[in-house]
Amino acid sequence: MAKFAFFSLTVLSAVALLASCPNTVDAKKGQIAAVESADNFCFFLPPQDSNRNISDNEDKAIAFCTKKLDNAPGAQLFPEGFIQSAHFKRDTEKDWVQVTGKMVPKKYALNKKDGGGQYDVKAPVGAMCAGYKYFVNMVEPDGSIYCMRCCATKEDCPVGKSTYGCKSVIGGTY
Repeated sequence: MAKFAFFSLTVLSAVALLASCPNTVDAKKGQIAAVESADNFCFFLPPQDSNRNISDNEDKAIAFCTKKLDNAPGAQLFPEGFIQSAHFKRDTEKDWVQVTGKMVPKKYALNKKDGGGQYDVKAPVGAMCAGYKYFVNMVEPDGSIYCMRCCATKEDCPVGKSTYGCKSVIGGTY
C-alpha cells in the first residue's frame, strides 16, 4: 500500500509540474501566424536581434500581428505605422484566406534594398498558420509589399515560386 501511495503522489506531482509549464503551442514562441481579416492578421518577419534581411532569416523568423490574437501565441506586434494597407480575401470553396498590402520597411528597420524572401511550412521550422495546414508568406522590402496566404491544400499555397514575388504568387490588391 505504501508503494501505491508513493507512486500516486509521484504521478500527481508530475501532473502538477506539467500543468504549470507553458503548453506546446506557447513553446513555439511566435511560430504561429493567423489571417482573420484586414484588421486581424499576422505574418513572419526577421527577429529584432538580426540583420533584418528577409532571406537571411528564413529559418529564424517570428510572427508579428496587427493586434494580440489568441490563436497566435507568442507573436509580437507590428511596429506602429509598419502596415500601410491591408486587403483581405477569402475563398470558401477552396478554403484559403489571404492578406496582401503595403508596408513601411523603415518602421522595422528592414533593408529597403532587400529583394525579400519567403516563409512557409518549411522555414522557419515549426511555423504554421492557425487553422490551416499550409501557408506561403512573402515580404518584399524593396517594393514595400507583403503577402500571406493560409490554405487547406498545398496547391493553393505555391511555395516553389518565391523568386516570382507576391504579385505573381498571391494575386490581390497591393
